[in-house]
Parts: sequence; C-alpha cells; structure tokens
Amino acid sequence: MNAEDLRRLVESFYDDVYKHPLLGPVFQMELGQRRETHLSRMVDFWSTVMLGNRSFRGNLVQRHMQLKNVSPAHFDAWIQLWALHTTDRFDHATTSKLRRVAYDIGRQLFASYFDTRSSPHSRKPVQRVDNDG
Repeated sequence: MNAEDLRRLVESFYDDVYKHPLLGPVFQMELGQRRETHLSRMVDFWSTVMLGNRSFRGNLVQRHMQLKNVSPAHFDAWIQLWALHTTDRFDHATTSKLRRVAYDIGRQLFASYFDTRSSPHSRKPVQRVDNDG
C-alpha cells in the first residue's frame, strides 16, 4: 500500500458516501463547498494511520460531535460502505487494519454521540452504568 492507493480508496469511498441516500445529505449539508478540503484531510488521516507519515492533526471526536441529525443507522451505513470499498482491494493484513481502524473510530464516535458502549453496527447498544448509584 502506498499514498496513491490510499488516495484512490478515500476518493472512491467518499464519492459513494455523497451518493448514498442516508449519508449523502448529511455530508452535503455539513461540508457544502468544503468537500475537497474534507477529502484532503481524510487522505491525510488514512496516510497517517496506514503509512505513519503524520500528516494529519486534529480531534476526530470533537469535529464529528458538531454534526446534527446523526443516528445509529448512519454509523451502520458508513461501516458497511467502508467494508465494501476495502474488500478485495488490498492484501488481507492491510484490509484488516483498514477495517479495524474504521470500526474503532466508529465505536468511539458512536459512544460519544449516544452515550453508550457499543459497536457502531450494533442495533442494541449497552447503556453506560454510572457508579454513583
């Protein structure tokens, strides 16, 4: 895997995100004219994760918590689309890492949005238990 492979993956993935009936409207509303900037940042993010080039700086949770009208179905759709785009594109180890990182990010964002400890593709999240009674 190299930088060009990642760029092609991210570009094809987000092209489909924008066309997706559930995800597309959220991305179009939130990003508007900043689509190319977002795409460039996502290429930087995945290059940092997969190639170790440290080109991405930012707080994913903080940025995503500003989004409105996000539901568990959005997480399901995002994960399914990512899995589709990573299938048969890279060797097994690379595909596994791409998916693991996406799932981990999805779980973290899902928990932040919905105050649960659950995977983004779970239909029945486990509610957090407070220790103060």
